Amino acid sequence: MASSSCTKEDTPLAQAPAAPETHLVSSTLLGEYSTTMLASRVPEIPLAGALVRYPIRAYKLTYTTRNPDGQMVAASGVLLVPVTTQALPLLSYQHGTIRPDDESRAPSYYRSGSEVYSAVSVLASTGYIVSAPDYIGYGVSKALPHPYEHAASLASASLDMLRAAKEFCQKENVALNQKNFLLGYSEGGFATMALHKLMQETAADEFTVTASAPGAGAYHKTAFARYILESTQPLSFLSTYVWVLDTYNRVYSINRPYSYHFNQPWASQLQANPFGEVPTQASQLFASSFRASVLNNSDTQMLAAFRDNDIYDWKPTAPLALFHGTADDYVPYFNSQDAYNAMRARGATQVELRPIQGGNHFSSVTVYTLEALGFITRYY
Repeated sequence: MASSSCTKEDTPLAQAPAAPETHLVSSTLLGEYSTTMLASRVPEIPLAGALVRYPIRAYKLTYTTRNPDGQMVAASGVLLVPVTTQALPLLSYQHGTIRPDDESRAPSYYRSGSEVYSAVSVLASTGYIVSAPDYIGYGVSKALPHPYEHAASLASASLDMLRAAKEFCQKENVALNQKNFLLGYSEGGFATMALHKLMQETAADEFTVTASAPGAGAYHKTAFARYILESTQPLSFLSTYVWVLDTYNRVYSINRPYSYHFNQPWASQLQANPFGEVPTQASQLFASSFRASVLNNSDTQMLAAFRDNDIYDWKPTAPLALFHGTADDYVPYFNSQDAYNAMRARGATQVELRPIQGGNHFSSVTVYTLEALGFITRYY
C-alpha cells in the first residue's frame, strides 16, 4: 500500500542505533553459475546473452539487524559475487512484495522464479557485487512478521546487509571499489528510496550512494491512503493495502481491533486470515468511521504512521531516477511524480522522472530492469 510522510529534510528517516562492531554472522556458498546458465534464466530478455560477462557465485549471508521494536535479530540475504579479480561496485537490490505463502521467493533461497535468481543474477554478471536482503520476516527471520512497507526497518535491514556484505568481501578478499548503487521495484522501490535516504543521512561515512533507480514505489503514503479511501472505482489490490494498515497498526503500537478498520464480515475473516480475500470496493471493506477519520484528518495516530512513511519529500545529493508506469493502478504514478516535484523543489538537480508510457505495475517490470541498468551504467 502506499501512504505517509517524514517530509523534513533535516529529520533522518531512522535514527540508526549505534551499530555493533560487526554484522556478518555466517556465509554459505550456494553455488557457482556460468554465463551460459545465467543467460538462459531470462529468455524474455533477448539481450541477456550479450549482457552477461562473468560467472557468479551466490552466497547466503546471515547478519544482525534491528526489528522495528529495536531488538537485535538475525536476518538473511544473498550476495552475488562475479568471479573476477577486478574491483567492482556494490549494488543493493531490494525485492518487491512477497506474500508469506511465497516465502521461497525470498533472495536467500536463491530459487528459480525469484527476481534475484533471474534478472538480478544477470545484472550481477555484468559487473556488480549484488547484496539482496530478504528483509525481516523472510529467510532466517521468517518467524517474525514482515514489516510491510515500513520505511525505517526496510532501510535498516538493507543497510545492515550492505555492512555484512562489506565485511564478507574484506574477509574473503573480494575487491570492492568505492561505488554503491541501489535498485528495487514496487515494495523494493519504496525500500530503495528509504535506503538511499538513510544512507545519505546516517551512513555517509561508510557508504556514498553513487546512483539509485527506484521503480514504482509508494513513496507518498499519506496521499496514497487518501486515494484508496476516497476511491469509488474497484481496486484489485485491496488485500495488499490491508497488509500495510495491519503493519502500521502493530509497528506504531496503535493496536486497534480489526473491527475498527474494517466492516463485517471482513473484520472477522481478516482476524482469522489477514491475507484472505476482500472486496474490491474500498467503501465495502473499510469502516465508514475509519475512512472519515482519515479523510477529515482526525485520526492522529494513523496519520502520524502514514507521515512517518512518506519518503518522497527530501533532497538526494546523488543521481536518482524515478521509474514508473503511467497506467499503474496498483501503486499510482503520482507517487513518483510527487517525489520528483518535491525533490526538484528542494534543489535536487540530479533527479530524473522516467515514465514508462502505458505500463501497468506488472508490464513495466522488464522495461524498468533494462532502463534502470542503463541509468546506473552511466555512473559505473
